[in-house]
Amino acid sequence: MNTIDLTPLYRSSVGFDSLASLIDHALATETNTNGYPPYNIEMLDEKRYAITLAVAGFSQEKIDIHVDKGVLTIRGSKPEKNETKFLHRGIANRTFERKFNLADHIEVTGTDLVNGLLTINLVKEIPEAIKPKTIAINTNGYVLEKHKTEDKIEAKGANAA
Repeated sequence: MNTIDLTPLYRSSVGFDSLASLIDHALATETNTNGYPPYNIEMLDEKRYAITLAVAGFSQEKIDIHVDKGVLTIRGSKPEKNETKFLHRGIANRTFERKFNLADHIEVTGTDLVNGLLTINLVKEIPEAIKPKTIAINTNGYVLEKHKTEDKIEAKGANAA
């Protein structure tokens, strides 16, 4: 198994300690998967994603979807007993489990099962508490605030008049 040296990342970042284990886990998982069921991951726009799995032959009752600690798990179960005699069996009819690591603030918003395709809709919802904000600088009891370039241009125009 290959390892990746993330030392340059740690020189300029704080709080990404679990990134190395996430990458190692992804590399190990990728070599162990059998490719069933096939799936697509789509980026619908800047904040919306969709994962679509081909689950032909699985009813809604036989599919279990849950999220735990940032891992989305999809399981499909098939009955063990099958008395059908096949001359050729090209359609997979087996139990499966697929896992996807979700980034922080990615939430499942809904699922659809249409024509044998299971679509899981995801959205990235960033809480107000972690959105970018301007920080005031306090110097000698006075609060200095940063102003946008547009504000400075307007102020210069007002002084010139």
